Amino acid sequence: MSDDTKTPGEPSGQNVTEQLSRAIGERYLTYALSTIMNRALPDARDGLKPVHRRILFAMRELRLSPGGAFRKSAKISGDVMGNYHPHGDVAIYDAMARLAQPFAMRYPLVDGQGNFGNIDGDNPAASRYTEARLTAAAEALMEGLAENAVDFRPNYDGTLQEPVVLPAAFPNLLCNGASGIAVGMATNIPPHNLHEVVDACLHLIKSPDARDDTLVSLIPGPDFPTGGVLVESRDVIAEAYRTGRGSLRLRAKWEREDLGRGNWQIVVTEIPYQVQKSKLIERLAEVIQLKRVPILADVRDESAEDVRIVLEPRTRTVDPEQLMAALFRVSDLEVRFGLNMNVLIDGRQPKVCSLKEVLRAFLDHRRDVLVRRSQHRLDKIAARLEVLEGYMIAFLNLDRVIEIIRHEDDPKAVMMAEFALSDVQVEAILNMRLRALRRLEEIELKVEHAALTQERAALQAMLADESAQWGRIAEELREVRGKFGKSAPGGLRRTVIAEAEDIGPIDMEAMIEREPITVVLSKMGWIRALKGHQPLDGELKFRDGDGPFMAFHAETTDKLMVFGANGRFYTLSPTALPGGRGLGEPLRLMIDLPNDAAVIGMFPWREGVKYLVASKAGDGFVVGAADILAQTRSGKQVLNGEALLCHPVSGDHVATVGDNRKLLVFPLDELPEMGRGKGVRLQKFKDGGLSDATCITLAEGLSWKDPAGRTRLETDLAEWLGKRATAGRMAPRGFPRDNRFN
Repeated sequence: MSDDTKTPGEPSGQNVTEQLSRAIGERYLTYALSTIMNRALPDARDGLKPVHRRILFAMRELRLSPGGAFRKSAKISGDVMGNYHPHGDVAIYDAMARLAQPFAMRYPLVDGQGNFGNIDGDNPAASRYTEARLTAAAEALMEGLAENAVDFRPNYDGTLQEPVVLPAAFPNLLCNGASGIAVGMATNIPPHNLHEVVDACLHLIKSPDARDDTLVSLIPGPDFPTGGVLVESRDVIAEAYRTGRGSLRLRAKWEREDLGRGNWQIVVTEIPYQVQKSKLIERLAEVIQLKRVPILADVRDESAEDVRIVLEPRTRTVDPEQLMAALFRVSDLEVRFGLNMNVLIDGRQPKVCSLKEVLRAFLDHRRDVLVRRSQHRLDKIAARLEVLEGYMIAFLNLDRVIEIIRHEDDPKAVMMAEFALSDVQVEAILNMRLRALRRLEEIELKVEHAALTQERAALQAMLADESAQWGRIAEELREVRGKFGKSAPGGLRRTVIAEAEDIGPIDMEAMIEREPITVVLSKMGWIRALKGHQPLDGELKFRDGDGPFMAFHAETTDKLMVFGANGRFYTLSPTALPGGRGLGEPLRLMIDLPNDAAVIGMFPWREGVKYLVASKAGDGFVVGAADILAQTRSGKQVLNGEALLCHPVSGDHVATVGDNRKLLVFPLDELPEMGRGKGVRLQKFKDGGLSDATCITLAEGLSWKDPAGRTRLETDLAEWLGKRATAGRMAPRGFPRDNRFN
């Protein structure tokens, strides 16, 4: 519709045509930049994200100083949301609660009163139930805000001003760490010890070209609020600090507690950073239930204010080092912290920084803060000196000043003209109280004037000398170190740094008590282990529609072998089997046996034993016990093709029978011994395939059971003797109709 054909009052406009890919790309890029700059990545200067910065600033505006009263968290989060951060109050409260958690922050920035969550992973109480105020560390981060130390910008609706960055008296980015996920990038910075970080800053001030190795010697590694043991070599840590990326292993701290009479238990006193204690206990209980670490008997949580997790070994003969090494592998008693120092440089450029670059960004910021605060102080001194000089002129001409004030209609103009005073000076004189006209006040003015003049000269000299500026910054850092460093409560290093000891492979089977068991497998694939050697033909309970499939005697120290129709062998530990009180658990949950592959055989593994394996197609070979052991749940492929049987090798001949009921007996040495493959032809068939095979001693003959259950023996096998892969002769009279030897 053209403009001239539009009806009166109809809005006019233009449709803009743009490629969809370009429109989406521009909008997504805008969103990505907003997420990176204003939400996910911390600023390298103060180590804070916008939400944390706004929370601290709003609490400062509410005058919630460390020595003052607490205020309801709902009031704080409401002010933050209404004035500076127009997002959900739940997100703001969660961010504030984290700043108050001593197990999350190495140096908490919020002093919380009430339930702010715990190391178990429980959430904080609702904001209407908790109260908060700033800590001394947070106050140090904001020191200088009233002295033009940093730039301010309008808030989201332009009604208020908020700081772009905080002055940050200490390197908060490294001291408290940070984590966040942006669009296409993420950050994960561990907490560090303030004393060590300040030492590194002081060294960097003294030697701007300091080597990375020197800085790592001053900051040997992260210092997590929950303690723990950092088990990484110095080279790995140094490389992570040099590149800004790395993976650090953190373990729980534990000790062996003697219970007397040879009994003992393990007590875990510190757990890795960001691991929820309740989830850790659940995981350890699952490890016990599934018997993944059979040498662990029980776990108890006896924690009160401190962490105390008790681990009981199965027997007193268990090696505690090996027990813990096994638990480190299967639980969160050992975690990996992925270090990724991706931060905003000058609040604008995201960059993965090295340790040196992060420290340099902080020091450069502190220099900017120092210069701005010094200039602000100089402006204040200049204004005060101007007033003081006016006062001193007034005292020198006190009688004339009083006369002008009493008789002149416009005393301000007269004094400005007669004494060459500025407007500010005259206003200060006219606003002077009468009690200030005493002699003592004049002396105090001269003293103050001299002191301010001297301070101004010192500030001007410092601003003109870069080395003096760095000296002042170093002095301020030493003051912070004295306030929050090693000598302060909680200032000592908590995380121990040590290299992991290599205790070699863990032989948990050697620590398992040798006890007899009876393994029972049902037709539907449910398996269990009964204590002791029970009668194999005894009556057992099964699920409805299920029944016995196979049962055999074994011991808890055995390796159980499962042979599937897919030709794979699977290794199973008896300690992983459920007890005999229940009806068992599915075998396929313990091994990766496909649903369409039936279980052909199951037996205890014995070293040195050889096995005859054969497929339905009639191919087979001999395989040694060492070649069937599997190391993973997925098993080990041995026989190619659809498997039919697996029997231990004995005797000197092999007897095979096909679906056509033809029997063949040939020497065992005609079968090759292989580790994997299709094998060789056992018997020749016109149609059908192999029904069964077994190993026999020719001199003892071949036996089988007839339909009546009686054992039949055929000692003269000359009629069926032949070469491997021949057709054979019809089976003797009375041979089972199912073509099975046993």
